[in-house]
Amino acid sequence: MKCDKQTMLLYAVTDRAWVGKQTLYEQVESALKGGATCVQLREKHLGDEDFLREAIEIHALCQRYGVPLFINDNVEVAIRCHAEGVHVGQSDMEAAQVRQRVGENMMIGVSAHTVEEARRAVAHGADCLGVGAVFATSTKTDVDVLPRQTLIDICNAVDVPVVAIGGIHKENILQLKGTGVDGVALVSAIFAAKDIEAECRKLRALSEQIIK
Repeated sequence: MKCDKQTMLLYAVTDRAWVGKQTLYEQVESALKGGATCVQLREKHLGDEDFLREAIEIHALCQRYGVPLFINDNVEVAIRCHAEGVHVGQSDMEAAQVRQRVGENMMIGVSAHTVEEARRAVAHGADCLGVGAVFATSTKTDVDVLPRQTLIDICNAVDVPVVAIGGIHKENILQLKGTGVDGVALVSAIFAAKDIEAECRKLRALSEQIIK
């Protein structure tokens, strides 16, 4: 399945750490109302059956808004909930193996940190790439900040959509202008906000500026 660049513009990645007054479901709906164009459901600590139940609910929600759902890491849950996509990291299953499991109709996203990783992922069937960390981030402490030139080189090296991730928020997002990215993936910038819907509206407008 080809990945539409437009759907990568404002990519919301869930994090249960920010669940509070709203449930995760309510948070995702707020992000969708605010203009999120893609959602990645990330659950590091839920068992598969609980993850699947949640994924089915979130997928139905995303379908109502016409927005694709990616499942982070868990290929089996992605298949069983009929998600539009699955995202894997460099230490997870190779894209070629994922493609064998999911068939041709599911998008595969892969994390990449070098031009070599990006090219290999695309050669093995990746439909889009998550590249970073583009700024310092508290979400992942084991990831180095990617030089701006490396981000530009990756964008120039592949013909699939590239999404920047890592430490992006409304104060630094415009620094990504001119790199060639097709969108931004955000965790705390969206889900830690007091008003997720309003924050997404601002972030969506800023995202549109960086791809012009």
